[in-house]
Order: sequence, then C-alpha cells, then structure tokens
Amino acid sequence: MTKIILTRHGHVEGIVPPRFRGRMDVPLTETGRRQATLLADLIARRYKPTAIYTSPLSRCVATGTCIEKRTNIKTTILPELLDFDYGDWTGKTHTEIAQEDPGRYERWWTQPQFVRPPNGDSLQAFVAHVSEAIRDVLWRHDSECVVLVGHDSTNRALLLTLMDLPFSAYWRFEQSPCAVTEIDVTEKGVRVLSVNETLHLEDFG
Repeated sequence: MTKIILTRHGHVEGIVPPRFRGRMDVPLTETGRRQATLLADLIARRYKPTAIYTSPLSRCVATGTCIEKRTNIKTTILPELLDFDYGDWTGKTHTEIAQEDPGRYERWWTQPQFVRPPNGDSLQAFVAHVSEAIRDVLWRHDSECVVLVGHDSTNRALLLTLMDLPFSAYWRFEQSPCAVTEIDVTEKGVRVLSVNETLHLEDFG
C-alpha cells in the first residue's frame, strides 16, 4: 500500500479576494508560513513520510521546506505539480474576468471541461499532465508514504485521476491552504480516508 498525503501551499495574497494566480510566483504571507508550520507539525506527528514532492513555485517549495525541517526528509521539486496556466486571465481578479469575459467565466464554474482561458490550459491537458506526477510517484514509492505539496488545481486534478472521476467533477473538492487529504493506493484500488482536513489549523490565529 502506498499512502499519499496531498496538501496545498499556505496562504498567499490573491486568495481573498480571489485572483487567478496560476503560475504567478507569489510568496507565502505570514499567515501562510504559520499555516505551513502547523501542517508540518501534523505530518511529523501522524505520518512517517519517505518522500516530499512540491510544485516548482515558491509558495509550495516554502511549505514543503517546513515539512522537511520537521521530518528530516528532503524536499524534491516535481515539475508536473505546476499550477494551472490561466493564460490571459493570470493576475486578474475573478470580478474583472466576470466583467470582461462573462460567458466563459460562468462556464468555467459550471462546465470547466468545455472552457479554456485565452492562451491558457485546457482542463483535459492539465489533468493529463498532472496525472504523470502520480504515476511516477506510485512507481517510485511502492508501499511508502509520500507527501505532495501542490495547488488547489493540481490537487483536484490528482483526485480526479486517482478516483477515476470525469472532468465535470473538478469542482467537487475543496482544497484549502495547508489542508490534508489522505489517500491509500492498494492493489485492490484507491481509498480516500480524508479530504481537506483542517483541524490542525484550528489553533491558528
């Protein structure tokens, strides 16, 4: 059995109010750094990871580094965990896109499989790219415990892949900053033990 601990980077500017960040390399805020510390404490206390992989973007690397310091497991960058490319939407607020491109914006939330931001990713291509990451991890770390530090988009894509769900299910999963999703992968299939667990952040603030 391989255990996957799926988590998202800590808080950054642009989560509230929402902005299409995608591949913008925005750093963790002070809130995000404190969240990452609490996440690292939980992982060190509850699990025994043998590997930690992160997106190349600094907000994920910084979150992974917190986990590395608490577990003494080296963090490795996995390019396939890079965030969704929002193309011309990148850097703009949701309100701006709702005004500039209302039809496409509405369908992004209702039928994301049929929407592609101008000069950005399609959901199908993005999920296919991210799925390469999980295949590689499962091949390299059979019967181990692996932490993946990604983005809300990459985590949703990984859940679609592991649970064999359609693209239309993309928005079913909430992925909060530094939340934990625990997944066991066995010869008999995939078991999702928790999704978006945030109890370890309750003492925060």
